[in-house]
Amino acid sequence: MTKSIRNRQKSRLRWIAGMAAGVLAALSLPGLARAEDQKVELKLAHWLPPAHPLQKSVEAWAASIQADSHGSLTSVIFPAEQLGKAFDHYDLARDGIADVSFVNPGYQPGRFPILALSDLPFQYHDAKTGSAALDDWYRAYAAREMKDVHYCFAFMHDPGTLHTRRQVLMPADIRGLKLRPADATIGNFVTLLGGTNVQASAPAARDLLERRVADGIFFPWGSLVLFGIDKVVKYHIDANFYVTTFVWVINKARYEGLAPDQKAVIDAHCNADWAVRFASPWADFEVAGRAKVAAEPGQTILTLSPEQLKAWRDAAAPLHQDWAAAVKRAGADPDAIAKAFDASLVAHHAQY
Repeated sequence: MTKSIRNRQKSRLRWIAGMAAGVLAALSLPGLARAEDQKVELKLAHWLPPAHPLQKSVEAWAASIQADSHGSLTSVIFPAEQLGKAFDHYDLARDGIADVSFVNPGYQPGRFPILALSDLPFQYHDAKTGSAALDDWYRAYAAREMKDVHYCFAFMHDPGTLHTRRQVLMPADIRGLKLRPADATIGNFVTLLGGTNVQASAPAARDLLERRVADGIFFPWGSLVLFGIDKVVKYHIDANFYVTTFVWVINKARYEGLAPDQKAVIDAHCNADWAVRFASPWADFEVAGRAKVAAEPGQTILTLSPEQLKAWRDAAAPLHQDWAAAVKRAGADPDAIAKAFDASLVAHHAQY
């Protein structure tokens, strides 16, 4: 065998070895599922209508998972309470009725005491920076509070406010009113101020106001228009009153049953980056709603003076004390948790 032939054979062997190494390396990269991974169809449940901007975010998220898994992870989306009531979505994921579920933790008072810190009033500047801060902070506690599901990420809608039939400017104006709260924390605030809570999920809220069962509602601006609630209220406080915290959770058995490369794909879609990407279209939608409401005949936007805003903040102080007491009862350190929360707000420029 000539020297040139031997050199060509060696070169060919090196090329084959290099190609084999490259294929093995590609298969081991996070976010790339192997072609032989068993195909899995995920049931994604949420309780908002298909016209809601969250639907587009869910579709984009599911499509990205499918693409990164090379088609081994597909999804079917069940909006509008198709798999269960809004209040039950955490349990839908826990029990395997849904594989992935959109949860409002505030619908279940006392169940997630640490996360309830996020729902205290007057804390966030906007949903985008707020979602980054929230998810970054809560990851340290999710396994403790949500141990019977696999936590994916947390985010929020853009800050909402109070919308009423009659003018409300000061905390004392709440006394005697019947209000639909956004979550358990806001419900406690209503009670603290002498009001009465009327419970209903977002899709059922307009009916309460239309039938005058409720005098007002805590709601974000864009959703007020989407659900037609702007037709039955007239006065709107122009302040970042509250946010509602949401989480996406996954059935634990479903997650643990995935192939390693499929888990890597899910992990790459369960992080603060995706929390912000989820929050952003919805945030833009809610922000745009304020101008729509302001342009409607007969609507009154109420701007709070610094003194009035301080009065609201002072009135909310007992909620912080109640939150700390609940966290202590759960065996955690509220001071350390609140310090970490404040640090995350500062780090992400999310404070109101």
